[in-house]
Amino acid sequence: MSEPGLDLHAWESQWAQLQADAADAPEESLPELVRLIEQMLTDRGFDLENPVVVEDESRDIVSDFLAARDISRAAESTKLEQEDIQTALDDLAEIHDYLVEQRSAP
Repeated sequence: MSEPGLDLHAWESQWAQLQADAADAPEESLPELVRLIEQMLTDRGFDLENPVVVEDESRDIVSDFLAARDISRAAESTKLEQEDIQTALDDLAEIHDYLVEQRSAP
C-alpha cells in the first residue's frame, strides 16, 4: 500500500484526465470513471459487496456508486438516454468530492 497522499495525487491526476474525456465522450468515459471511483472506495475501506450492513452516510455513497456502475454496464450493451449517463457521471463526481474532501485515508 502506498502513502495516502500519493494515492490522492494519482487519483486526482487520473480524475482530471477522465473528466476532460467525459466532456467530449461521456458514454465512453463512464466505465473508466467507475473503475477509478471503485478503486478509491475500496482503498478508503468501503465494502461494496455488503452495502446494507453500513448504516451511516457511507450507505448512500455505496448505493449511488452501485447505481452508476449498473448504468455503466448497461451502456456497454444498450444505447442509453443521455440523461441516464449524466446522472451516473454526476453521482460519480459527488462520490469523488466526498472521498477527496471529507473521507480521510484509513
